[in-house]
Amino acid sequence: MTSGENSGKKAGDGTQTSGSGDIARTLELLWDTGRRPSRGPKPGLTLDRIVEAAVQVADAEGLEAVSMRRVAAELDTGAMSLYRYVPGKGELLDLMLDRVQGPSENPAALGDGTWRSALESMGHATLALYRRHPWLLQVNQTRPILGPSALGAMEKVLSRIKPMNLPDRELVSAIILVDSYVVGAARTQLYGEAAEHRTGLTDTEFWAAQVPTLEKVLASGRFPLMAALDEDTWGTDFDHFGWGLQRILDGLEAMVTARAAVTTTPSTHPDPTEANAH
Repeated sequence: MTSGENSGKKAGDGTQTSGSGDIARTLELLWDTGRRPSRGPKPGLTLDRIVEAAVQVADAEGLEAVSMRRVAAELDTGAMSLYRYVPGKGELLDLMLDRVQGPSENPAALGDGTWRSALESMGHATLALYRRHPWLLQVNQTRPILGPSALGAMEKVLSRIKPMNLPDRELVSAIILVDSYVVGAARTQLYGEAAEHRTGLTDTEFWAAQVPTLEKVLASGRFPLMAALDEDTWGTDFDHFGWGLQRILDGLEAMVTARAAVTTTPSTHPDPTEANAH
């Protein structure tokens, strides 16, 4: 395995890390500013096809299955042919990350034109993005390489939430707030599905297996508040994700409204020039 294969793989917790390859070369590839490779032995092989094949492998088999050899096999070519286009796994990972944020999967949905609907749409679209590409949760993106898709998505969101009239740092923080909430929700959902797949027990079967013991424990009087909860408290028909997202937006709206009230309230201090006139 070459050093390029090892790049970006792995952090101590099993995740992979964005920005772990050659940053300058990755930026050249993302923004198409570098030297194009000479024609390789495989007709029709392009960087675009390589990235798309890598995404397909990750979607079907998980991020751990992605390697230069595996992607080359998917394209029916040799691994060395890929190195004409991309230096290694670290750079390839960053290209994959930017690819899935492209226009067809842009988390910056339009909404109805208000800043609130823009953030709400972004939240739902980002959750859908993670569900389409679960391997995104295996990538530490605290230091992303900013490509055209990532910047394009951010540009659209900022254009819709600019009417919040917040300082730039707070506008970005509002996006981070919603995104962080979505990541946590996506992880919970996908981990639950993974547990069902690995154990063979459905969610319903898992909780049903605990009912006999829990009924006895709750009848003991040790946990009166838990015992008094409505029977439908843990029902699956409640949209926990949507409820939480709305409360975040409520908080942001209250802040925006309060800020606007402060800036529009006329001063109560007397005008000294008027006082002198009298």
